[in-house]
Amino acid sequence: MTPASPLHPPLLSPSLLSCDFGRLREELEALEAAGLSWVHWDVMDGRFVPNITLGPPLIKACRKGSSLFFDVHLMIVEPERYVEDFAAAGADLIGVHAEACTHLERVLAQIKATGKQAAVSLNPHTPLQVLEYVLPQCDMVLLMSVNPGFGGQQFLDFTYRKLYELRVMCRRQGCWPRVQVDGGVTPDNAGALIAAGADVLVSGSAFFGFPPYYERHQTFVRAMGV
Repeated sequence: MTPASPLHPPLLSPSLLSCDFGRLREELEALEAAGLSWVHWDVMDGRFVPNITLGPPLIKACRKGSSLFFDVHLMIVEPERYVEDFAAAGADLIGVHAEACTHLERVLAQIKATGKQAAVSLNPHTPLQVLEYVLPQCDMVLLMSVNPGFGGQQFLDFTYRKLYELRVMCRRQGCWPRVQVDGGVTPDNAGALIAAGADVLVSGSAFFGFPPYYERHQTFVRAMGV
């Protein structure tokens, strides 16, 4: 078994895709009060994935007054056109899909130039080999464990093997980015995902659907073995 990174204790990043958008600022305040430190923003353009969500203006409006780490996942085509906008809006980390970037190394460098952390996201079918030459530039790698676009999908079990193989690649290259898993994450599989090599878990409906948030967070914390 390949352990998660020794540099990054496991944490939960709730996906706002499943929150009450009519009370978004209150939801962020409630997450902070519940002891969360990260929150996951799913940005969809209706082209890369079959859904449309939010953009920089909403993130900018919510950045004021929130000390949460804004983990921004761009599920959009041509993400290089919008990197500066999301950085200026208040993202702390910007993740782009390898499948959406013709020049992935250039886009990662672009994110870094804004002073933000950079992540690469992979769809379930995408092989890890696309990371071979850019892994040292990644602050995080996001493995999608469902096909992106909608919440509440069934977890894909081959993600465990992909996690293990990613950690083997990291060890071989001597770099330890965070490894995030997004899709179908619940307290029932959280421990196994951490054991397989993840250290950031994204959960949407399995988190927001079970208030109060403090108790649900503690359920995840116990499941992750933190």
